[in-house]
Amino acid sequence: MSAPFRTVGQSVVARALSRRSDRPLLSLSAWPCVDAAMAIDPDVLSQLPPRPYAEVRRQVRDGDILLCSADDSFSRLIRWSTRSPWSHVAIAFQLEEIGRVIVLECVEKLGVRAVPLSSFVARTSNGTEPYPGRILLARHAGMAAKSRAKPLKKMAEFAFGRLGDRFSQAEVLKIALRIVLSRFDVRLHPSLGPKNEFICSEYVARCFETVGLEFPWDGLGFMAPADIAGDPRLEAVAQIRT
Repeated sequence: MSAPFRTVGQSVVARALSRRSDRPLLSLSAWPCVDAAMAIDPDVLSQLPPRPYAEVRRQVRDGDILLCSADDSFSRLIRWSTRSPWSHVAIAFQLEEIGRVIVLECVEKLGVRAVPLSSFVARTSNGTEPYPGRILLARHAGMAAKSRAKPLKKMAEFAFGRLGDRFSQAEVLKIALRIVLSRFDVRLHPSLGPKNEFICSEYVARCFETVGLEFPWDGLGFMAPADIAGDPRLEAVAQIRT
């Protein structure tokens, strides 16, 4: 999933996961607090048949969003804390000059990185393959009004400008605290908000802020993948076969 966490707070994670509901984590219909009016329906991965990578790749546009539902330990923590099926989110760009679709994401241990879409759908950031979950390509309606010139250039400059960022132990603790606060419906104090340390969804949200698009959220804990999926301006494009 996102931002470095595994080295800090392992016992907190273990206790939290041990107290979670007995519902199967991969049951996409098992999340009663996911709003039925979500733009991305929590059952979308059951409704959209997976399509081959090569077929979906041709549909990718700059600024498209990749929503993931995975079952590794950190992904399960994110899903537990947000009571949603979504565990990770990333952003994609077409690099036409070299014929590549590049995915930018903020991942555990590594921080912000860029990988080809083909690698993103094939394995996790720690090398686990095949990818232990499902991936949805989604698109923000607001991007239709953005040209690849000036506004989108600002998004790309920010997204690529964060590449290689690594985070201190203090920042990791802040991220862990934001996740725990979210589960217990505690509103986030401004001093705990993300600055240069992110989890995946906070990174994606900051990218969109550069072009004047903000994702609505309740201010509890942290901006989560579920908050991005819940934006009414987001629409599902395709599920990518993993």
